[in-house]
Amino acid sequence: MPNIKSAKKRVIVSQKKNALNRSANNEVKTAMKKLNAAIEAGNKAEAQELFRAATKLIDSSVSSGRMHINTAANKKSGFAKRINAMA
Repeated sequence: MPNIKSAKKRVIVSQKKNALNRSANNEVKTAMKKLNAAIEAGNKAEAQELFRAATKLIDSSVSSGRMHINTAANKKSGFAKRINAMA
């Protein structure tokens, strides 16, 4: 445990940021899981709605630095391909 006041503050701040990032990452993962479930169930209308929501979360994750832009593009294009392949 740090003894210096500024080091103590850094520990507290980093714990808060860690919790926020973890929460946001879990939200993105949950959205992607729901989208996967809708695609596998064959529900195209629901999948398109969930795709919009998941895309928004993924983009915000990229803009805040929690996800690399290429990873996000890969996820979004994969979901788009699977939704468009549905008849």
